[in-house]
Amino acid sequence: MSWDIFVQDLPEGIRSVAEIPDDFVPRDVIVKRSDVLRVLAEVTPQADLTDPEWIRIDGPGYSIELSLANREDLDVIAFFVRGGGEAAAVVAGILQPLGLRALDSSSETGLFDFAYTTDSLARWRRYRDQVADNHGGQPPTTESDSE
Repeated sequence: MSWDIFVQDLPEGIRSVAEIPDDFVPRDVIVKRSDVLRVLAEVTPQADLTDPEWIRIDGPGYSIELSLANREDLDVIAFFVRGGGEAAAVVAGILQPLGLRALDSSSETGLFDFAYTTDSLARWRRYRDQVADNHGGQPPTTESDSE
């Protein structure tokens, strides 16, 4: 299981998904693919770009799969995170210079907020462990899962 973070156009100034107006219409383009790749090269030079639609970022105790459409104009990006808390800093390090915001269903607000990602990641781990226990399996672990 992964901790999933979805980047899309969100209204300026909202502090939770509950504040998104019913009539909000997202922009067709939130970022250029070339800009994402430029920031990735700066933040995560170890990123595996072999598959243009599934970028993999491995670090100590974590892995991130980044889903990007193979076109220049992007309307959504998805991060699938496994492992330790450092991964949240990597996600924030990619989003912040691009001026992007994201949805995080594990957070209390529904938004990815770097200041609260530790709590969000802990909630997701509890959920993952509960699901694995209820289905007779053991959740995957990494060294940083015990943090």
